[in-house]
Amino acid sequence: MSLRNKIAAGALVLASAPLLAFLGKWEGEGQNVVYADRLARGLPTVCKGITRYTSPYPLIVGDYWSPARCAEVEQLVVEKGQLALADCLTNPAIGQKTFDALSSHGHNFGTPSTCASRAVGLINAGKIAEGCKALAWGPDGKSPVWSSVTDAQGRKRFVPGLHARRRAEAAMCAEGL
Repeated sequence: MSLRNKIAAGALVLASAPLLAFLGKWEGEGQNVVYADRLARGLPTVCKGITRYTSPYPLIVGDYWSPARCAEVEQLVVEKGQLALADCLTNPAIGQKTFDALSSHGHNFGTPSTCASRAVGLINAGKIAEGCKALAWGPDGKSPVWSSVTDAQGRKRFVPGLHARRRAEAAMCAEGL
């Protein structure tokens, strides 16, 4: 059964309450004023990580978004990302928590990056536990991955908060085993 079929059958839920709560923790619950995200080189961001790349509406720093607009757009953005993620996940054994963890990663880095990740490659190959670990750690099991930002000068900088999120995603992913 494909993941799209699991979603249609209700075996996997889009925009699950645990996923939305998780995103709220890491993306700024109640962030209703559009701000320039310093970790994303000033990218205008609002609500739970909505950017111009995901929003159907323009984002202008300083604009206020009502809680209702945030909820509407968050639902749309998360579901759209999850449907795209479902298309690149070929292992039908994936459970809700693993799907939600990968969805959080895709929400933060973009679904195409998540789909191209070593983590998804391992999960698709049937190595779900290894793939979950790969959300936070490199092949050596010690080097943090997906935890750096590139500054305006092109230098990579490790961000402890990003690695904390990656570790939380890896833990959520593994809970689904």
